[in-house]
Amino acid sequence: MEKNNPPVFTLTIVAIIVGSALFKQIDFQNFTVEKKALSAIYFVTFAASVYILAKHYIGKLKK
Repeated sequence: MEKNNPPVFTLTIVAIIVGSALFKQIDFQNFTVEKKALSAIYFVTFAASVYILAKHYIGKLKK
């Protein structure tokens, strides 16, 4: 039986949207963020979606 794969399309869209929102929050001249708590949530969500997508594609390559 095949495992339930994460919805790849949805996670890709989430990674793009959250990544761009996180990018907009960063001030590169001072290396600060506007809203620290919101940026932390964005980073955790972005990292989790990229991790799940990478795990999915690496698992697909092994098959």
